Amino acid sequence: MADETILLGAVAYDPKVVAIWEGIRDYFNESGAPFDFVLFSNYERQVTALLAGHIDVAWNTPLAHVRVQHHTQRKSLSLGMRDSDQDFHSRLIVRSDSGINGPADLAGKTLAVGSRDSTQARILPLHFLKQAGADLDETELLMFDTDVGKHGDTGTSELDVLEALRNGDAQAGTIGDLIWILEQTAGHIDTGLIQSVWTSPDFDHCMFDALPDLAAEKIERFKKALFGMTWENPKHRRLLELEGLKEWKPPREEGYDSLRAALLDQGYPL
Repeated sequence: MADETILLGAVAYDPKVVAIWEGIRDYFNESGAPFDFVLFSNYERQVTALLAGHIDVAWNTPLAHVRVQHHTQRKSLSLGMRDSDQDFHSRLIVRSDSGINGPADLAGKTLAVGSRDSTQARILPLHFLKQAGADLDETELLMFDTDVGKHGDTGTSELDVLEALRNGDAQAGTIGDLIWILEQTAGHIDTGLIQSVWTSPDFDHCMFDALPDLAAEKIERFKKALFGMTWENPKHRRLLELEGLKEWKPPREEGYDSLRAALLDQGYPL
């Protein structure tokens, strides 16, 4: 008899991940959708497990999502995303004494960037900056490969970028909009020293991925339970807040087109 349990993979980038998925597991099981999860230390291992059929669904970063699509010839199933995953941005932040007012002023300067697998702190900002007129061949990159394998989920490399600007090791840096907002809210940004001078075009972030041969019954139960979570329900809200959203949204693919173009342009291995 086939196992009816939906087995989901997630990456343990923070201790709170355990509480999030234990809560979601309990909710799914109570909703009539047998559910369990396994945690991975990195997205490469998680993608491999999904492609091998060892898990049913993977909660993937944009890089992992595009990688799954690449290895399935775009036949993989996109099941859903957070409202907060849509219309993400990266920022170019600079020291106020740098003389940098936008991408075109980066030539001859040092630009701090996040981990090599961070969509929001390196891959896409470099892609968009180039499109916006930055001469990256004449810009020195200070690269922070922190928590590689987590695809920027920890935000640590972005905090390294901010620290490099504070210390004067770089005149400019690239970070995601979320870290910029969180650090400002926490009072960690001296706006007299560091300012944002450019915001990237929109792109999308995380996605639930599955293989095309996943049983239709599992897909139906997964979607019914996922989209049945509501902000108005206090029990649901606690889990939604932990995972950083107010509403689960149906998937969309156009928000990953820029990432696909960036990976191709940068020769990034998939």
